Amino acid sequence: MKKTALVVTILLYVNTISAFGQASVAYYPFNSLFSVSTNPNRPLWVDARVQTNTLFGSLSTTLAPMITISRRQSAAYYAGLGVRFNALNTLVSARVLEGYSLHAGVRVAPVTTLPNLRVAFEISPFSRRDFKSGILYSYLGVVYQFGRKE
Repeated sequence: MKKTALVVTILLYVNTISAFGQASVAYYPFNSLFSVSTNPNRPLWVDARVQTNTLFGSLSTTLAPMITISRRQSAAYYAGLGVRFNALNTLVSARVLEGYSLHAGVRVAPVTTLPNLRVAFEISPFSRRDFKSGILYSYLGVVYQFGRKE
């Protein structure tokens, strides 16, 4: 198990370094999330999400390694697992880990003249760290992918 975790960590690290030149940023206005991703054109990429419009005491962050399942000319389908944590919980002696999530979504480039501008839709069930309760999130947002045009 430790060897598998080490291999996955190394692959994520190598992918992150080589793919960060074509990072993307996203904003999900209905959920108040801001996201920065490594290159989602790669088979394996990482998404980091920060909750906005919130008190600093409840500043949640999600790290989610993603796998591109299928890629078409104007759409990319992906899935991944996420871990949500709040580093500021240490200020009030609470646990940093908040819970786990599963992400499944699509990023579509609807305007052919602006291929780096995309619309993202995602379904994401979330469970608290003790798996006693959860919530099903849906995200709709706007993505801009930096780098060369496809």
